[in-house]
Amino acid sequence: MSSSPISSKDQFVALSEFRYRLRRFLRFSEDAARRAGLTVLQYQLLLHIAGFQGRDWATIGELAELLQAKPNGVVALVSRCEDLGFVKRRPSRHDGRQVEVHLSAKGRRYLTRLATQHQEPLLLLAEALEQASSGRLPERQG
Repeated sequence: MSSSPISSKDQFVALSEFRYRLRRFLRFSEDAARRAGLTVLQYQLLLHIAGFQGRDWATIGELAELLQAKPNGVVALVSRCEDLGFVKRRPSRHDGRQVEVHLSAKGRRYLTRLATQHQEPLLLLAEALEQASSGRLPERQG
């Protein structure tokens, strides 16, 4: 994919606005997770398990890719979440070398509450992304 260089003031303004809204979204997400008693990584882990395409569980390797983390770090994160009752590990029925990581009922409750809180901020971020990609000038929303 070839793209034209960004050169106009309007393009820089749109890109700046997107980065601003992205940071606001991430800050909101961090604060919401903390208020719910989770770390940001714990929330993301739960989200990636529930959102894994085609099934209701994921492997450590798949989660490591989604979190952009090293597998040994994800093992430690899964262990902490398991100790807190958010996830359960199960041996893979298809590959004895792998472990399936599933959400527990408690993990799903926490995730549902947090994901619901993220809906409106996510819509604002999506709007900013569309504006940045089209080069339209956004209206800053405080």
